[in-house]
Order: sequence, then structure tokens, then C-alpha cells
Amino acid sequence: MKHLNLTVTSSIMRLLIRSLQFSVVIIALTALMSLQTNAQVTLKLGGGIGVMSPASDLSGSTIEYYNGSKYGLSSGLNIHGKAKIGFAGFNLAGEIDYSSLSNTGNSEPGLGRVDISQKIVSLKIGPEFRLSLPLVPVTPYLGLNVAMNSFSGETTFQGVSKVPSATYSVQSATRFGVGFCAGTEVSVGPLLSLDFNLSYNLMNLSGKEWNDVYPGKDQRIDSYLSLNDERDPQYSGNDEHFISKARSISSILFTVSVLFGL
Repeated sequence: MKHLNLTVTSSIMRLLIRSLQFSVVIIALTALMSLQTNAQVTLKLGGGIGVMSPASDLSGSTIEYYNGSKYGLSSGLNIHGKAKIGFAGFNLAGEIDYSSLSNTGNSEPGLGRVDISQKIVSLKIGPEFRLSLPLVPVTPYLGLNVAMNSFSGETTFQGVSKVPSATYSVQSATRFGVGFCAGTEVSVGPLLSLDFNLSYNLMNLSGKEWNDVYPGKDQRIDSYLSLNDERDPQYSGNDEHFISKARSISSILFTVSVLFGL
């Protein structure tokens, strides 16, 4: 199982690196083509860290996770790469995020132990509209984006009455969503700036589904082996089929990035 966890983590990091390389190449090529016709176009590349706080059904307690109403996750670390192509009055921004969320608690009041971890890789692109302030090195902006979000993780149950004690991998899943942000770039040198950004992200607007990893079996653990953000089509309220509604996945993300002008 440890080998499997290392393999999943390695795959996520390879996806992160390759996606970042691809995004940088595409944005750089776009910028170079734009520079041939418009001298006002700029290019900034960088990255940073942040904190992701789960919202809507991504949040909650481990008890709510066990009963199928929420995902029961707490805030976690974010690392990201960012690129911006600057035009007159707005930026075209591309970003790749890796966020790690987790939580630990009971499956029922005073009973059982549940350890949840979720890894989220997001690819985002969209405009940022700059609000220029004369004579100060600060540029506020408002933005929006479309995003592709990849979810994976694992759950450990210990001493839980209706699920065998073990660590279970959660099958990876991709969802599409949108985000809204407000931020400020602070210039700290001719080619260097700090970017402070706060965003609200609707992460599964499109692609919700119910997936039974082992359709030949009828057991409670099946509901935890995929993201399963759609209602269980066999919902009956019993121990095996208990997810009664679709679940919304949202997050609040605060990041600080260092950007280098090229």
C-alpha cells in the first residue's frame, strides 16, 4: 500500500511539472507572437504558495464524510506556478495549482477513526482586469477563470463498524469549474513584483458523476472509492447506499506569488 501511495504521489507531481511546462510554452509562444504586432505586451512568470480552505460540501467533519453528506476536509497547503500576458488594461493569466487537504476524526460520535486526504491539481486560464493607480507601485485587479480540476487521494478507516479497517485509494476524477478573484500586484523592482490573490472557486460545475468501482459487489466502502459527487442512483438510505444528493465542491484560495518580468 505504501508503494501504491508513492506511485500516486509521483504521478501527480509528474502531471504538475508537465502541465506547468506546457502552460509556460503556450503562453510564451502567444506572447512572442503578440510582441511582433504590439510593443505594449508584457510577459510575467513565477510561482508561490498559499492556503486553500474548503467551502460548501468540500468542508465539514469526518462524521459528515462518513455519512455521505460532505467531504469533511480542512484547510491545506497550496503551491502553484503562474504566467501573465499583459495587454492594455488587462492580463491573460494562466495558472497551475497543487493543493493538499486532509482531516482526522471519528466516524460516529466517540467511535472509529477516519483519516482523509485529498490532492487537487487545477489548470486555470482567464482574464484579469487591471485597475491602474497613478504614482504608486500597486496595481489592483479583478479576474475570472475557467478551470480543469483533478482529484485524487486516500482514506484510512480504523475501528469503524461498517467498513473494514484499511487504507483505501480514491480513484482519480476530473471536473470542470470557474473561479472569481481579486488581487494586487506590488512592484518591488523593474522586473520583479509580488502578487497577492484571493479567489473563490466552483470546482465541479460540470462533470459530476456516480462511479461504482466494484459494481459486482454491494458494500458501503464502494461509496468512498471515487469522488462520487452525484447522487447514488441506488440510494435507499441503508448502509450500502446512503449518499442522497449531489455534492458541490468549492474552495477559497489565498496565494502569494513572486513574478518575474521577461
